[in-house]
Amino acid sequence: MKTPLMLALAMASIVAVAAPPAADAPSRPLRADHPFLGAWQITRRDDDCAEVYRVDRSGRTLITSADEVAQSTFTMSDQPSAKGYYKWVDTLVKDNGKKDCWGQITKPGKTTTRYVLMNPAQDRFIVCAAEDGKQCFGPFVKLEGGDI
Repeated sequence: MKTPLMLALAMASIVAVAAPPAADAPSRPLRADHPFLGAWQITRRDDDCAEVYRVDRSGRTLITSADEVAQSTFTMSDQPSAKGYYKWVDTLVKDNGKKDCWGQITKPGKTTTRYVLMNPAQDRFIVCAAEDGKQCFGPFVKLEGGDI
């Protein structure tokens, strides 16, 4: 016969195992040769302000943009879809509260889903709201020596 304490401990262990990962913990690392790894820069044409994303295998990014410094966690599909896009789900977990190159301040906790389309050389990509090639921005250009 199980005592109430044993039953409570058993239930607690089930809940702990079933609990979702913390918001700042990515779900799985990227493979070592994933084309998204490294440092990527997008530059505004009108004022040359550069935003840099440093992407590591653990599913974390460090973003610098004008006065902003931010950190996010992300998941990305291992392979592109039939249309050639990688699905990128990104959650901002830390931000210094300062404006980025576009004059925006992003608050931690914001999650966005975007679709990344790489060029054949895998040294540039655009980011789109959907896999239709509309509502896209970029290009992001891979920085030499920016591997993490």
